[in-house]
Amino acid sequence: MRILAIESSADESGVSIIEAHGDFDAGFTYTVLGNALASQTATHTKYGGIFPNMAVREHQQNLVPLLTSVLEKAGMRGGVTEADVSGILARETDLRGHLEEFFKTQGKPVIDAIAVTHGPGLEPTLWVGVNFAKALAHAWDLPLVPINHMEGHILVSAASENTMTSFEFPLLSLLISGGHTELVLSREWMHYELIGQTRDDAVGEAFDKVARLMGLPYPGGPEISRLAAEVRESARLSLSHVVLPRPMIDSGDFDFSFAGLKTAVRKVVEAEELTDERRRMIALEFENACADVLVAKTMRAIEEYGAQTVLVGGGVSANTHIRTSLAQAIKDYGLGTKLLVPPPSLATDNALMIALAGYFRARRGEYAAADSIRANGNLKLAKE
Repeated sequence: MRILAIESSADESGVSIIEAHGDFDAGFTYTVLGNALASQTATHTKYGGIFPNMAVREHQQNLVPLLTSVLEKAGMRGGVTEADVSGILARETDLRGHLEEFFKTQGKPVIDAIAVTHGPGLEPTLWVGVNFAKALAHAWDLPLVPINHMEGHILVSAASENTMTSFEFPLLSLLISGGHTELVLSREWMHYELIGQTRDDAVGEAFDKVARLMGLPYPGGPEISRLAAEVRESARLSLSHVVLPRPMIDSGDFDFSFAGLKTAVRKVVEAEELTDERRRMIALEFENACADVLVAKTMRAIEEYGAQTVLVGGGVSANTHIRTSLAQAIKDYGLGTKLLVPPPSLATDNALMIALAGYFRARRGEYAAADSIRANGNLKLAKE
């Protein structure tokens, strides 16, 4: 089965095509026929975060060129498509113009279904991808598979080379990104139970807000990690060392809170001159605090639910200190719990993860009528 996937949940435009066979426990293999991503980071840097209207515009500009590139890599370019998509793309006028030009030189490719992220994320940007997928499905008479973005993060984190990594259930997924901080329990494939979540800011959101407080550029996570690494690598702790709280680390449940940690940083920033040395110390302590809370909650969940495998997904899973801290804690735990993390290139939003989820949902016949698919910024993955 060949799946074309579209991702537009935030500030990354992604298109991918995979060919896959088999099921999780029955010889699953997949080949990436084409995969392309366009980042909008440079566009949003001056705003200190994602500016939704700009993101919508960028998705409309990016998606057709990405699709063209992916089809060329897959050897599927050529032909003509005769279709009227003006009604479907009535709001996305720029995208409609690009797609109408594209159809003049592109016929129906050899694919079986189109998968598209319909949530969670920023609803204005989700709608661009959803309507793009609907237009293509209409023009090429292909079925649609709506995909939960967070499930995509789980599946791409579990993928290895051209198959799925072998592991045992229960599976505990720590999903950490700019919009989410969740602990999700799975006792079998594609079944999810939410056991913990943030009560306010997501951890990635906190990284960005703290970076802004310190006058660091967006996105804030890599900048904070860079400064913290400079301190660790030099093995120095200055007299201006900062102490920050570890919110909810002993709360007895699996929920998180990072808004108070951000407030604590603000008080430190406002208390004295913000020198480069002071920025490094704040960055170090902030990253340590986030890692300590994430690791502590995850380890308690491993013990309570008997998790045999821990998976980390989402953009913040690219954070080296959080990865290494969790890996060390699991190793020290000593019960052979397996840790799955995606390569940094697949930690952030991408269309390959949507293609993988799309394949398994399509294999189960979970198609949806175009009229029923709507963007949902607050779409849930799991029951509470």
